[in-house]
Amino acid sequence: MSDSSFLPDDLKDEQSTERYSALKNYISEDIRRLALILIIAGFIGLGIHHFLLCITLGLILFFALQFRSLYIVNQWISQHSQEPPPDLSGVWGALLFNVYRAQRRERMMQAEMVGLIDRAQSSLMALEEAVVLIDEQHCIEWWNPAAERLLSLKFGDHKRQVLTIIRHPDFIQYFNHVNDFPDGIVVESSFHDGRYTQIKLTRFGYESRLLVAYDVTRIHKLEQMRKDFVDNVSHELRTPLTVLSGYLETLSENEEMPQRWKRAFDQMQQQTRRMNALVNDLLLLSRLENESLQAKNQIIDMAELMNQLFDDAQGYNTEYGHTLNLNLESHNDLIGSDMELASAFGNLITNAIKYTPSQGTITIAWQDRGDEAVFSVQDTGIGINPTHLPRLTERFYRVDSGRSRETGGTGLGLAIVKHVLAQHDGHLEIESKEQLGSTFKAVFPKHRLHRPESEENFVDTE
Repeated sequence: MSDSSFLPDDLKDEQSTERYSALKNYISEDIRRLALILIIAGFIGLGIHHFLLCITLGLILFFALQFRSLYIVNQWISQHSQEPPPDLSGVWGALLFNVYRAQRRERMMQAEMVGLIDRAQSSLMALEEAVVLIDEQHCIEWWNPAAERLLSLKFGDHKRQVLTIIRHPDFIQYFNHVNDFPDGIVVESSFHDGRYTQIKLTRFGYESRLLVAYDVTRIHKLEQMRKDFVDNVSHELRTPLTVLSGYLETLSENEEMPQRWKRAFDQMQQQTRRMNALVNDLLLLSRLENESLQAKNQIIDMAELMNQLFDDAQGYNTEYGHTLNLNLESHNDLIGSDMELASAFGNLITNAIKYTPSQGTITIAWQDRGDEAVFSVQDTGIGINPTHLPRLTERFYRVDSGRSRETGGTGLGLAIVKHVLAQHDGHLEIESKEQLGSTFKAVFPKHRLHRPESEENFVDTE
């Protein structure tokens, strides 16, 4: 029998492992054993004149030893596979060693995975954010302690449908249309009065979901305070600005005013108009935020609106001398609020006119793009550095503060545009190159479009 001992905890050194796992060594060992048995049986057979009988008995002995080893291997695999394997020689020894080594590797990997899972679970348990695992049948599988505080989950909720526990209509809508809410939703807690919770769902596997929720009550209150402050201050400023504007206009028209005073009054009027524009934009933003949940389902005649915008642009363009073009290439109308969309489109047009040097070209268009429709304003202005594009729609963000002061910009125009488009399920695309001009595109999805019946009938008859 070969010297092939197996260690339960350590697999000896690399050299020993290679020696024991080399199958050819074990096969040669079995061959040597068979040869030894046959030689001994042959000598005995020659001595007693029964050579073939002794050779046959030798073969039977060899196979009996092999069957015994097979029996031992089977017993170890079926009943004692967690223990060190028995010490066998030959092919069966190699088989036992390799099976045992594979089992040890698998156990080590399992131990590592269990440790990793334990660490992950411990970290999830320590989180202040609620974490809930939801299976493919929309039943709750697991949650951390924070979920008990935020979502009032309890022991009996295991394997219950999540929609029978969190019944807020906004959450049900979100759960059934996750892709429509990329940033999740904020809902008022049904379990704690005056508390607000941000909920984000992530799909994985076939239909399983990971729910993460955290308390945003403080952020919500601060945001509401900001809205109230802006709204109240804007309203409070409006009255004194109106009074100032009126008196300044009256005094400026006085022909007896000294020339050195007239310039000062003109500057005061200019700054008053600028503050009025700022207040009006702030009030508009406030109104848009407060009316965000109101239905916007008017059918807007885009041909009429585009012509109205074009006429207004021509009036505004008088002192700039640009060439204005109007392209109507879509027969679709829009579904939404005509006042809000007219304000957003007007902002894009006036920006293009203001920030394009004299004698430029402004093209206003309404076009189809696959299933979408696009309102675009293209100019031949000075363009915008690409580094500024991601922040253009932030409130009060200015690419060039000096240029904005010269043109009377408030820094809120694109913020208003973005807000209006978001409430109409649209988005803003900006393309710009310095010294080559800019293109602003308001893109609307298919469900916000309406084709007039006359146009449908016309297409059908064709």
